[in-house]
Amino acid sequence: MNAYEFARAEATRVVEAAYHKAVEAGALPAGDIPPVAVETPKDASNGDWASTFAMQCAKPLRLAPRKIAEEIVNHLDLTGSCFDTVGIAGPGFLNFTLGQSWYEKAVRNVSEMGESYGRTQTRKPEKVMVEFVSANPTGPMHMGNARGGVLGDCLAETLAWSGNEVTREFYINDAGNQVDKFAHSVEGRYIQEVRGEDAVEFDPSWYQGDDIKTLAHDLVEQYGGSLLDKTAEERFAIIEGYGLPTNIARMERDLGRYKIDYDVWFRESELHNSGYVKETMDLLTQKGATYETEDGALWLKSTDFGCDKDDVLRRGNGFYTYFAADIAYHRNKFEKRGFDRVINIWGADHHGHVKRLQCALDALGLDGTHRLEIVLMQLVRMMQGGEVVRMSKRTGKSLTLTDLLDEIPVDAARFFFNSRAAETQMEFDLDLAVKQDSDNPLYYVQYAHARICSVLKNAAESGFVLPEPAKTDLSVLTGADERALIKQIALLPEEIAQAAQSRDPSRLNKYAVALAQQFHHFYNACRIKDDDARVRDARLTLCMAAKQAIGNTLRLIGVEAPSQM
Repeated sequence: MNAYEFARAEATRVVEAAYHKAVEAGALPAGDIPPVAVETPKDASNGDWASTFAMQCAKPLRLAPRKIAEEIVNHLDLTGSCFDTVGIAGPGFLNFTLGQSWYEKAVRNVSEMGESYGRTQTRKPEKVMVEFVSANPTGPMHMGNARGGVLGDCLAETLAWSGNEVTREFYINDAGNQVDKFAHSVEGRYIQEVRGEDAVEFDPSWYQGDDIKTLAHDLVEQYGGSLLDKTAEERFAIIEGYGLPTNIARMERDLGRYKIDYDVWFRESELHNSGYVKETMDLLTQKGATYETEDGALWLKSTDFGCDKDDVLRRGNGFYTYFAADIAYHRNKFEKRGFDRVINIWGADHHGHVKRLQCALDALGLDGTHRLEIVLMQLVRMMQGGEVVRMSKRTGKSLTLTDLLDEIPVDAARFFFNSRAAETQMEFDLDLAVKQDSDNPLYYVQYAHARICSVLKNAAESGFVLPEPAKTDLSVLTGADERALIKQIALLPEEIAQAAQSRDPSRLNKYAVALAQQFHHFYNACRIKDDDARVRDARLTLCMAAKQAIGNTLRLIGVEAPSQM
């Protein structure tokens, strides 16, 4: 049960019923009324829920909003609803106050659902693919991949918890120019290691990283100098056949360490080898969406579909562009594998590619404008000691995902990278991420979970039997701090659903901090173990509900919920 959605539906129901009852009594005229708008007010002193229905109806009913509100209240029947009272404020706001039964049901709902608490069922569940990271297998993963990895993983989790069928996918760019450059880079370093640095001039356009040198060294260990006796084609095939799988395995290992597991690792080379790229380009041509130029190049009529310029699909030399492969890949997602929606996490520097790809899918009749969503992710600045960090202390080179996970705990990396919406630039404070106090938001949330575990353990060690929520009298939970905590706990299903809908999993971090804060307020204001039995058991039950909500939220983010700290 989504307690907030339940309350919203109840408010809608009783207002609609009151209106129709007022019409039958002749107190209000019949009219073409709009749907009842219900929301939670920013100021809790205005009630738990509010409706602008009276203002909405002023024009169609040709009455003052206050008059409409008064008649609605006069004809309201709250019997059996989750509300105690409804008042009128200002020009005609209807303010609802939740009754004790709602608070009790909200707490019991947590224990009933347990580890599934927070899961909901969207009205229109979809088969969704979330593709994220998809780093080139030609070098180590950088901070953009680190941020995109967590955002994609957490978004996929919120979508699944909202009732969708979700697939996580990594697209391996194992074809095209970057692979040729990669193999030539390793080959150059291999020749240098065998014959000396002066044996071959290392092309400045090749990959320069130490990882290339490491791969070359590994090849020397395996083959000695024998690869130099091979033909250029044979040597290239051996180098590519070793280097790419090695790097892909490393990426999979590093992402596993980062607690990211993909359902599918999809290879770009499969699209080319199967002829699917050519088939897709032929299909675009059949639909009249392409044209050829005198040099033999094939172009997409992107401008016919709202783009500012046309795009080349096949160069005059017969080689398909990366864009052509990308179109084929997304056609595969929609047409061959039947995804209703595809969500890609991309760096903000790819913003110009979004409309082009959607236009291409539109040209194929796949409605890319609506079914393909791109979440654009801004840059990350790593900070330490108040200064920007670009290099690894260990290697002196650009900071990689592996370097980061050697520097700070995985949980800290995941929590901090998920703390801001994708479209905002972020500063990642390495000092704060390892701080062991309440300044660190992850520590603050995990400490709240550990504190609850300690409360429950101490109660058991004191001889108290932990209460069964279904049999506990929760009617005594009427204090302001108790109710505030219950409302925060009850918000979790709504927050997950909203995070999925807005494609913003950072809402989970904000929710977790707010929940921890509310629990600490409750803990400091309400005695638990030393109170009378009914109150003690009710508060222990509330503690268990808070523990479950915090634990489930941290699990969604992919971090541990410790029992002690």
